[in-house]
Amino acid sequence: MLGERPIGVFDSGIGGLTVLRALLEALPGEQFLYLGDTARLPYGTKTAATVERYALQAGSELVRRGIKCLVVACNTASSAALPMLRRHFAPLPVQGVIEPGAAAAVAASRGGRIGVLATEATVRSGAYEQAIHALRPDARVTSIAATLFVALAEEGWTDGEVAMLTARRYLEELRAASGGIDTLVLGCTHFPPFMPLFRELLPPDCAIVDSAQTTAAAVRAALPAARRTAPGPLRLLATDGLERFARVGGHFLGHALDPAQIERVDLA
Repeated sequence: MLGERPIGVFDSGIGGLTVLRALLEALPGEQFLYLGDTARLPYGTKTAATVERYALQAGSELVRRGIKCLVVACNTASSAALPMLRRHFAPLPVQGVIEPGAAAAVAASRGGRIGVLATEATVRSGAYEQAIHALRPDARVTSIAATLFVALAEEGWTDGEVAMLTARRYLEELRAASGGIDTLVLGCTHFPPFMPLFRELLPPDCAIVDSAQTTAAAVRAALPAARRTAPGPLRLLATDGLERFARVGGHFLGHALDPAQIERVDLA
């Protein structure tokens, strides 16, 4: 029955666990099936055609397992593959993270001066600019590729001197390119763990937008309420590095993970 089928979520690695965490909070009666394509991360340095192929393989694996909704918890895959995934898996609901993130940025921005930190592929696609301008044509959007944050997040280096220096360097680059922003969009699901650093380095009145909460709200609005009120089961899949996935992913998800409970899958 519809209410008993899981919601499928995928990302290139552990970053999408920030979205999964928001989904678990917003939809406590649902079951979830998460896939991290850790063998082939990062997606952000790949061509659009390669990301499309990877996204289709990841989505197909989850669809094969009987999901009722697909959440693309990866900005790069959302920017490169979302229209294709919606066509391929129709009528299955497919939700990306860029449209909710853009909507949250427009709502948060006072003066329309919006900065985006994202992967190289997401910046190259112009997806955030398009989504934000569709809602606020006069917005001034400046996007910077902040690729190093993905590697740092996958290592669990989300604080300390290296993370602080990296955040400072990217924000300086963003400030120089934009002339100043009033809203920062974290345009990669690997970036929210660096939120305390951004808060420390940005002016107090600069809003910081993480698309996880708004994505969860969009998924909740698209689905009928589950009948279960207690938390449903959570299953985790990864394509490689199960011990690292458990070690670092636990920090993203907010509780310890056991590598023995993560299933390895091959998408090739």
